[in-house]
Amino acid sequence: MIVALMISFAGIAQTPEEKLAQMGITLPPAPNPAANYVNAVRTGNLLFLAGKGPTTPDGKYITGKVGTDLTIEQGYEAAKSVAINQIAVLKHELGDLSKVKRIVKVLGMINSGPDFTDHSKVMNGYSDMMVAVFGEAGKHARASVGMCSLPFGIAVEVEMIVEVED
Repeated sequence: MIVALMISFAGIAQTPEEKLAQMGITLPPAPNPAANYVNAVRTGNLLFLAGKGPTTPDGKYITGKVGTDLTIEQGYEAAKSVAINQIAVLKHELGDLSKVKRIVKVLGMINSGPDFTDHSKVMNGYSDMMVAVFGEAGKHARASVGMCSLPFGIAVEVEMIVEVED
């Protein structure tokens, strides 16, 4: 069995789960799909994750338009919350986050007004979390786009493609 280990700043090998614990993050249960779809579909070594939104620690959606109702910093934190929710889906699907070989592609959709142009600053919350947990394997190709609305009024929705290994 191949176990991918990550290297911390101190030079001690760490798994993604250990990094999460070191950051004080406990993964929530994988969010249930909101309609007739599944959280993830695997084909070969690629895992396609459905879009997820941001939640508070008590499970409520973080809603509002970034740039109008929410600041860029609040949007960043909302995107970070989505990353944690997506990592929870990965943990549920794979059982072991060390099976993540690479975060390949991320599509971030930001609920914002027509004059908002800092989508990438919001999505940095997601990307920064993926790199913090998966190291170099967390660096990914990404698109950040604005939307006039998102389901349930959520502030951010993100979908991603992940390369996995058994």
